[in-house]
Amino acid sequence: MTSSAAPRPTDTAAESNTEASGEPLAHRIMIVTDAWEPQVNGVVTTLSKVARELREMGCELEIVAPSDGYRTLPLITYSEIKLAIGARDDVEERFLAFAPDAVHIATEGTLGWDARAICLKHKFPFTTSYHTQFPEYVTARFWWVPLWAGYRYMHAFHDKSGRIMVATPTMMERLIAHGFKNVTAWSRGVETDLFHPNKRDVENGVYKGLKRPIWAYIGRVAVEKNLDAFLSTPLEGTKVIVGDGPARADLMARYPDAVFPGVKFGDELARHYADADVFVFPSLTDTFGLVLLEAMATGTPVAAFPAPGPIDILPGTGAGVVDKDLRAACLAALRLDRATTRRVAEGYSWRACAEAFQRNLEPLPKPEKKRFWLRLREARERARERRRLKREAKAMRRGQG
Repeated sequence: MTSSAAPRPTDTAAESNTEASGEPLAHRIMIVTDAWEPQVNGVVTTLSKVARELREMGCELEIVAPSDGYRTLPLITYSEIKLAIGARDDVEERFLAFAPDAVHIATEGTLGWDARAICLKHKFPFTTSYHTQFPEYVTARFWWVPLWAGYRYMHAFHDKSGRIMVATPTMMERLIAHGFKNVTAWSRGVETDLFHPNKRDVENGVYKGLKRPIWAYIGRVAVEKNLDAFLSTPLEGTKVIVGDGPARADLMARYPDAVFPGVKFGDELARHYADADVFVFPSLTDTFGLVLLEAMATGTPVAAFPAPGPIDILPGTGAGVVDKDLRAACLAALRLDRATTRRVAEGYSWRACAEAFQRNLEPLPKPEKKRFWLRLREARERARERRRLKREAKAMRRGQG
């Protein structure tokens, strides 16, 4: 599992990757995440797209994820996420071998805590990101866990971070109100070629035979997505839930008139967005909701509650409606222009998302970086020499005995 040492970039290469201010940007980036492929969720989509863009921009990446061969345990109530166990030594070896310019810790799981401890041990700066309203998520699933306990956990994880990257202004304000420092904006992108209006009504569409309008939700089917609020809303037409998750069987039993076609990928996923008349997003706990942009890119307008994500993206755009009355939002969204919705989505790109991510990193200044890795290399050599002398002394004692 330990990666081999990669060559350090030349000064010329590093200096070419600079901000307009002249400050060098991170060129060698270590990203540590508990959420990674083959998982399917917004965090994984964001990180994989950003990683692709960063590599195209000339960056070298070391991505540490549970799928790297570590022993794992499934996260309680979210078995798709595997938590790596006993990985700290290997993660530290990978950190030392790769010698990154910057470290980003994307999630608050076991690998995230390992990376945090390693950075603090070596006094190396790091950044984090806040993808999910974790305290609200936990309280929604376990009513006996108070909200303050979740925020205490998040403070413990993020408070040493140089920057906490957050998707929307609303979430920035919320975290600042809860006492978080160094919060900075990091928006998201969308694949406008894949999620495109030309996917609509191909061979009469994926919802052929269902009563219109089609009100669709696409994403994880779990209690924190607040799907009961959508499925219990009186609406003419057909409600469709595309995706899977622990709440799917229960919702299928309680809402027999709804359609549950399962998980979709690629072009088929894009068609399920495009063929819907309104995309309904009832979640109150997401920090952004990439699915909003994917729906909008196909021309499908969005109806949502005034929660973080929708309230930052939709009001005043003509691409969706937020309202405390979800039925009113749905009916209003149904009247919106699909061409306008598409134009709004075209304003988001993964390249801009990756560039913002790179700017938000906390690399060591060039002179300090050279001193840091020199000191660390010397310390490792001294430690190896001490271990060698101990082994020789032990062998000598055994020989004398």
